[in-house]
Amino acid sequence: METLLSHSFDYLSSTSPQKIRKGLRQVEGLLAQICMSKTTNPANKRHSMLALGSTPPPSSPKKLTDLHQDPAYREFFKLQQSFQWNVCMRLISCLERLLGKESNGTNDLLVIQTLELIQGVLLLHPPSRELFAREIYMNLFLDLLDPQNCPAIQSATLLTLVTSLLDHPVNTRTFETLDGLLVVTSLFKSRTTSREVKMKLVEFLYFYLMPETAPAPKLTTSATNTAILGGRGKELAAAFADHRRRETINTQAGGEQDGKTRSTEDKQSILSKYLNNVQDLVEDLKEGGGPFGVGS
Repeated sequence: METLLSHSFDYLSSTSPQKIRKGLRQVEGLLAQICMSKTTNPANKRHSMLALGSTPPPSSPKKLTDLHQDPAYREFFKLQQSFQWNVCMRLISCLERLLGKESNGTNDLLVIQTLELIQGVLLLHPPSRELFAREIYMNLFLDLLDPQNCPAIQSATLLTLVTSLLDHPVNTRTFETLDGLLVVTSLFKSRTTSREVKMKLVEFLYFYLMPETAPAPKLTTSATNTAILGGRGKELAAAFADHRRRETINTQAGGEQDGKTRSTEDKQSILSKYLNNVQDLVEDLKEGGGPFGVGS
């Protein structure tokens, strides 16, 4: 796995669109191998191949609850704890370089693909979300929500932004500090914003208004590694769940941040400064009418 990551990182650091695309495909292939099940019954596989000619049966997605039992996932998680092999960091660096290039069809597709891979990595390795407590990285999302960018980039950015904020109130505080709500609501109010993007913006606002839960106590590095690499499935599952819930205040982000959680009412008060009729969104959310089906 280290060899594959090393090759993909070399391609991602290139200035050539062709090499960047190859690096992104290699990362995508790795994530697909981790997430997709393989046929384990030879008889079933032989029967399927006979029925379909020479085409092997399609793989099926693994359940999230089963991932901790997979050796490939365990190895991937272990490597992501290291700065040298952290995929999210490399994708962020690639995204920064892509943003520095002239906007065109080829570059836009690479940006979208990079954003989609960041989503996948953040779901497979939740601790990488801590990177977005830093303003320099959160600002990338806000730059991508510029009205001049194509709707596909804006939509992909909103989904990746949600993934970066999941279970991490500190990241949400960074988003608020950088006037992220102003960026989002301004895009929503703009007449040039496509209908598809406006729908994604409404979904994001529903997500933002959800009440936050207090983060679990931070695990030490040694305790984290012990839980992840201890060899017993229940320990890994518990550690994985803790990582999805825990919150870390990253003092390297330019000083301590407000790590306090906020209720729906708190967020309603903040959002009301930028958008009218927020009360309607809140009532819809509490009645379970939002896109996430969340009730009170």
